[in-house]
Amino acid sequence: MPKKKDVQMPRKKDVLVVGSKVKRYIKSKKMMCSGDLLEGLNECMYSCIDEAIKRTKNNKRATVRKYDV
Repeated sequence: MPKKKDVQMPRKKDVLVVGSKVKRYIKSKKMMCSGDLLEGLNECMYSCIDEAIKRTKNNKRATVRKYDV
């Protein structure tokens, strides 16, 4: 019987944005949001955080700070 390779299945990323707060803010500006907006914002958040982590590591630090964003 062949061995299974250790293949990691892509995991669904955690949601980093609070949907109700985003929708409330957009509504307060007299606008509407599409169904895929939160997914897009979540991807932007991951990208922003990943860049901040990269900057932090390049500066030989372990603490991500406001100015890394």
